[in-house]
Amino acid sequence: MPGVNLTRIEAQERKALLSVQSYDVTLDLTTGPETFGSTTTVRFTATPGASTFIDAITRTVHSVTLNGVTLDPASVSDNVRIQLDDLAAENELTVVADGMYTNTGEGLHRFVDPVDNEVYLYSQFEVPDSRRVFAVFEQPDLKATFRFTVTAPGAWEVISNSITPEPTDAAGGAKTWAFEPTHTMSSYITALVAGPYAVVRSELTSTDGRVIPLGLFSRKSLFQYLDADYLFEKTRQGFTYFEEKFNYPYPFDKYDQMFVPEFNAGAMENAGAVTFTESYVFRSKVTDAIKERRVVTVLHELAHMWFGDLVTMKWWNDLWLNESFAEWASTIATAEATEWHEAWTTFAVMEKSWAYKQDQLPSTHPVVATINDLEDVQVNFDGITYAKGGSVLKQLVAWVGRDEFFAGVASYFAKHEWGNTELNDLMVELEASSGRDLTEWTKLWLETAGVNTLRPEITVDDAGNITGFAVLQSAAADYPTIRPHRLAIGLYSFDTENSPQDGRLVRTHRVELDVDGERTDVAELVGRSRPDLVLLNDDDLAYAKIRLDAASQDVALEYLSAIESPLARAIVWGSVWDSTRDAETAPRDFITLVLGNVATETESTTLRTVLGQVVLAATFYVAEEHRAGTVKEVGDSLWSLARHAEAGSDAQFQFVKFFASIATTEAQLESISALLDGTSPLDGLVIDTDLAWELLIALVAGGQAGTAEIDAALAGDNTATGAQSAAQARAAIPTLEGKQAAWSSLIDVDTAPNTIVRVTGAGFLRANDTTLLEPFVDKYFSMLQTVWASRSFAIAEKIVVGLYPAPLANKALVDATRAWLDANPEPVALRRLVIENMAGVERALAAQARDAE
Repeated sequence: MPGVNLTRIEAQERKALLSVQSYDVTLDLTTGPETFGSTTTVRFTATPGASTFIDAITRTVHSVTLNGVTLDPASVSDNVRIQLDDLAAENELTVVADGMYTNTGEGLHRFVDPVDNEVYLYSQFEVPDSRRVFAVFEQPDLKATFRFTVTAPGAWEVISNSITPEPTDAAGGAKTWAFEPTHTMSSYITALVAGPYAVVRSELTSTDGRVIPLGLFSRKSLFQYLDADYLFEKTRQGFTYFEEKFNYPYPFDKYDQMFVPEFNAGAMENAGAVTFTESYVFRSKVTDAIKERRVVTVLHELAHMWFGDLVTMKWWNDLWLNESFAEWASTIATAEATEWHEAWTTFAVMEKSWAYKQDQLPSTHPVVATINDLEDVQVNFDGITYAKGGSVLKQLVAWVGRDEFFAGVASYFAKHEWGNTELNDLMVELEASSGRDLTEWTKLWLETAGVNTLRPEITVDDAGNITGFAVLQSAAADYPTIRPHRLAIGLYSFDTENSPQDGRLVRTHRVELDVDGERTDVAELVGRSRPDLVLLNDDDLAYAKIRLDAASQDVALEYLSAIESPLARAIVWGSVWDSTRDAETAPRDFITLVLGNVATETESTTLRTVLGQVVLAATFYVAEEHRAGTVKEVGDSLWSLARHAEAGSDAQFQFVKFFASIATTEAQLESISALLDGTSPLDGLVIDTDLAWELLIALVAGGQAGTAEIDAALAGDNTATGAQSAAQARAAIPTLEGKQAAWSSLIDVDTAPNTIVRVTGAGFLRANDTTLLEPFVDKYFSMLQTVWASRSFAIAEKIVVGLYPAPLANKALVDATRAWLDANPEPVALRRLVIENMAGVERALAAQARDAE
């Protein structure tokens, strides 16, 4: 990625020199499959006589005209930046260039649908990629208006941030769409989506009386699966909720949601023109967890229209606040405005487990991260920025009060509309609305890294009454900060006088308090009868790792499924998993807990997360001498769970999917084959297209199917998703030749699109016999610097993470990784990814040692 970085110092210096008023961007999308025409006229004021640069990643710069003076492109442009000298007080710059389509999900992505050979385009500009489409001062605090004029094939839909105008005729059957100028915004939330997308339209009325047009778009070949009525319903519920809670009408003129191919993320909050991964258009059955996640994602992007788009961070060090707020706001809206009332359980199971994992990596960082340049930003779309930040905001809401929090946020939007802010701007409003001084809270929670551990200390007399109760707080040696927590303690007892097997564990008492320091005594619980289970952080208000006392741990291990509250169960699941990752609980004990309690779990995301953890524990964390037997046991148990689950249920579906992911024995693979060919079906389970691919990949990885079966499946599913599944299946072929072919398809050539790179990595690492990966250890480290220097960030990151031979999970891999790190002090962002790869293996080795005891 040579020459494309931008430092914070450069951005600050440029901001001090100039202010941007407007962009006129004219794009010609009819010039062929590799490039498009891009003409940009930007008007800006500057310090007279100053010099600066504008960003423009181009194939060719044809002309540069500054204040009527023609500049030599060869002298002022390196196809990444254009140097601008001797600026006037008021300036007009016009750049005529050819931009390049990508297949990496960055800039203007071009995709050809294999079903009908139609061409689809979409933009993805966050963090620094609007410069791949037009000349721009690429930093969030140089806001301006943008007027797009686009020439494209006449049969296409063309969507941007402003309402789509009626097109006029252009040469060769093309048409030209001249959009009205946008509101004032940062360049990274501008958008262009174009192609023969199918569309459904609707509208709603904002609280200020405006009619807001709504649109839903997908490729024509997927349109039959687009459940538009449901998506419009969730969108309307989100509008109603946010407009009321934020006390501010929707800021933009329309709201289009577009499901686009080969998208790198879940979605992107382009102002009034949100893009989503088209995996959210369900062509096959998906888990309820994925259905719920789609709703959360829809509301996450909608929340960004206020927090991020209307009011935007000055620099990327406050990216966390942008994403954390959207995480928190989308979760509370999902729980309170939609049918997914257990959204906070999902948050606890998924987001917080991601946060705890990220916060214990060597690369952890404060929520308010130091962002020195664009590469720092790109690797910071992580579990701290999203999940820990969202968790900390949930704690902040508990700290200042829910109504006070919403009031402060509303004042923040009103005061800073269309502007740029820093963290303190929000804290000022929250202090005013709540009356709390947040200076120390901000320092302890946002400016330091690491996660605390909370555990109860309980003493009981002979009659079973509590004589002492304290919450003990500790911190990791490398991150010793002790923090204040607002949390609840729940006391749970069986609701039956008979055997515990006949009852449910229900909450009989709850106390909410502030915990601070290494020890907090809880006098309110003294004198109460000792319950069956004591749960710290009940209702999951705090961000901390939770440990159970010994008696509660014994009850939880035996009767976890009896806990009535889904959120309480999730906290217990998380506590035991945390202690397993920390090598406090033996991995095989965790597996026993899961297999003995998971059959009756009601929450889909909890089920999905816990099953993923049990597969990870069996394949990575169990000691080598026990691993094969444990993997077989888990596979057999998952198959038994699938056969005994309710016909057609989400649980049955998930048990089958995870069974397929871990099946290794001949008998297990025979069961999968019989499912796939229909000779031994399960009642209620439909083997649809995507599930059939999962089963086939399992057979390929187990050596029971190969190239012929993959080719036949692809012939029957000649779609983008089919091509991705076929690529994953080929990479899973369990031979050295198969692994080498997968490796070469990513390393020896640079033609694979982003999604194929990702799934090929997943197939490559799927190896029942992990010795197949040993020849690639040296190759991995040999290719790192070359790949990082020559590929775009989206592709390089997928290769660095996706080809690391982590399934080896042995000391030799750690030693090889350390040797590379010792020899390669730069680049920092690449080192971070490699360090995180190694940290996962080191944690696995510690867990294996615990399992062997």
